[in-house]
Amino acid sequence: MTVHQPRLTSLAHGGGCGCKLAPSVLQDILRKMPIPVPCADLLVGTETSDDAAVYRLNATQAIVATTDFFTPIVDDSFDFGRIAATNALSDIYAMGATPLFALALVGMPIASIPITTAQDILAGGASVCATAGIPIVGGHSIDSPEPIYGLVAIGLVHPDKILKNSNARAGDVLILTKGLGVGIFSAAMKKDELDAAGYAAMLASTTKLNGVGPELAGIAGVHAMTDVTGFALLGHLMEMCRGAGLAATVSAEAVPILPGAAALAEAGYTTGAATRNWASYGAAVNLPAAMPTWRSGLLCDPQTSGGLLIAVAPDAAETVLASVRAAGFEQAAVIGTMAAGAPGITVR
Repeated sequence: MTVHQPRLTSLAHGGGCGCKLAPSVLQDILRKMPIPVPCADLLVGTETSDDAAVYRLNATQAIVATTDFFTPIVDDSFDFGRIAATNALSDIYAMGATPLFALALVGMPIASIPITTAQDILAGGASVCATAGIPIVGGHSIDSPEPIYGLVAIGLVHPDKILKNSNARAGDVLILTKGLGVGIFSAAMKKDELDAAGYAAMLASTTKLNGVGPELAGIAGVHAMTDVTGFALLGHLMEMCRGAGLAATVSAEAVPILPGAAALAEAGYTTGAATRNWASYGAAVNLPAAMPTWRSGLLCDPQTSGGLLIAVAPDAAETVLASVRAAGFEQAAVIGTMAAGAPGITVR
C-alpha cells in the first residue's frame, strides 16, 4: 500500500473514521429544521431518511439529487478519491436512478499536505465518475483543517421507477449485495494491522459502483431499496422498517462478510461508530442471547460505499440475485424477510 506523508488518516479528526452522525444525534440536530414548503412535484424529501431527494420534471422524468463527503479512511490519496466518489454515486443508484453529472466538494489543509496529494484525490474521484460515464462539471473548494472530499451527484429516473426505502411490503425477502466489514478493516488499519489482502478486499468493495440499481428498478417485484453506509446494516434496515411500518427478521449467518473481516472482528477490532450505532437503535433490535459479540458487532459496523439492501417479492428474488451477481456482486445473498408488525428487527 502506498502511504503518503503525512498520513491522510492522521490528518482527519478522529483518525479518519468518515462515519455519519449517529441516527439519534442527527434526529436531534434536525428537530428544529423548518418544515419544507409543500410541493406536489417533490416526490422524495426528508420524510423517511431516504438516500436522495427526487423532484418530478414531467410525466417521464424526475431529477435525483444527493451529496456525500467525508475525511479519509485510507492513506493512499488516489484510493481515497475513488472511495469517496463511489460512495456518493451510490445514493443515486440506490434510488433506481442513472447519474448524469457530479460536482466536487473539496476541503484541503493546504499548509499540511502537498498539492500533488490533493491532485491525486481529485484524480481518483474523476476516475470513478469516468467509469460511471459522467463528468465532474465543477464544485467548490476550501482550505480546511483536515482533508475532506466528496460529490454532489445528480441523476435521472422515471417517476414510476423510483425505489424508495419506505416501500417494502410484508412478505418481501431482503437481499444484500456486498459483504460487511469495512469499518472493521478501517479499525485494523488505524493500528497498522491490516494486511495487503485485507486492504485489497476493502478497496475492491468500496470502489465497486452500485450501478446495477437502475436495472433493478425495472424488475417487477422490487419494492424498496437503500444502500448500507454509516448507520450499518441494522440502522439502514431500521429506516426501511419505520418507513414501511413493518418488522424485519435477519439471519445473521446468511449476512455476507468481506474476506478476512470476520477474523478481525473476532480478534476485537471495532469502531466507536459501531458502538454509537448500537446505542442509537439497539433498543429496537432483538438479538439471540448466544450470539457472539463479534457477529452482532458486524451488524452495526459502519460501511463506506456499502452494498444495496433490496426488498423484493419472493417470486422475483432469484431474478434479482441473478442480475446482481451478473453485475459482479458475487457475495449477494438473501438475508431476511419483512413482515407485518411494529417496526423493529429480530436477528436469528
